[in-house]
Amino acid sequence: MKKLSVPYFNMLISVGTSLLVLTLTGCASGHRSAAADVAGPVIPGSGITVFAAGDIADCRRSPAADTMAARSAGLIAASLASDASAIVLTLGDNVYQSGTSAEHADCYAPTWGRFKQRTLPSPGNHEYYSKDAAGYYDYFGDLAGPQRRGYYSKEVGDWHVISLNSNLKGDARQAQLEWLEADLATHPSLCSLAFWHHPLQSSGGHGSDERMRAESQLLASAGTDLILSAHDHDYERFAPQESNGAMRQFVVGTGGAELSPFRFFIAGSETANNNTFGVLRLSLKKTGYEWDFLPVGGEMFRDHGSARCVAVSEK
Repeated sequence: MKKLSVPYFNMLISVGTSLLVLTLTGCASGHRSAAADVAGPVIPGSGITVFAAGDIADCRRSPAADTMAARSAGLIAASLASDASAIVLTLGDNVYQSGTSAEHADCYAPTWGRFKQRTLPSPGNHEYYSKDAAGYYDYFGDLAGPQRRGYYSKEVGDWHVISLNSNLKGDARQAQLEWLEADLATHPSLCSLAFWHHPLQSSGGHGSDERMRAESQLLASAGTDLILSAHDHDYERFAPQESNGAMRQFVVGTGGAELSPFRFFIAGSETANNNTFGVLRLSLKKTGYEWDFLPVGGEMFRDHGSARCVAVSEK
């Protein structure tokens, strides 16, 4: 194990004993954590299965069939075939390098495009390397929401699910905030989830990103239970933050693009891994949710837990 510097060691102590234990069991090198299952409550009912990841299809070094995106797609395809209600969420940077129509056709379509019609997408920064993210909107069409704006909401079983666009600025960003406030007011729900690309909290190389702070505050006020994002090419689960009520956040940038190092583990990080490709599987039930990180074949890292949705009045 890599020797810890004194300042780094002191920093880790300052964010709590549980995080220190996590670090000493595998994350000191910034590469791997031990699995950290959560002994959560039993959530009754069968629920809706949702698979999620971002930073997905990259064919710059290999043909589509030989990429990690093809392997992570394999984790999803069999379950979708046997479960007509299961769906997929993409957390942005769905294809590399520039989100062109050709990259969508040649790299995304043969991998995660196999279940395109059961996918709720969101755009990342790489989509916008093409002007106005034209390749993304041309490929996903109505699935990407109305008016090529990149945000929309859906009812998924008993859950309200919101896809947001973390690339917007100026008037377009303001329009998203106004839409979100109205959407939350007209869709009250015990259980809700929002997803976008740039993480509000992250210990990865890009780090925490404040650009979605206002949206996050609206979501917290409305009692949103889950936030999913990517951008950093790793997996990280955060404890529900006191400032956000009961809102738990995941970073799932493990869909297939090359994984990247962690930087400094920030307060609230419960488990983290950056050497395992895979997807987050959620079971969204009437009163709560279960999560399970599924690694590609041959890898050992897993992360499992459950939690109840919490009414706004309790948050």
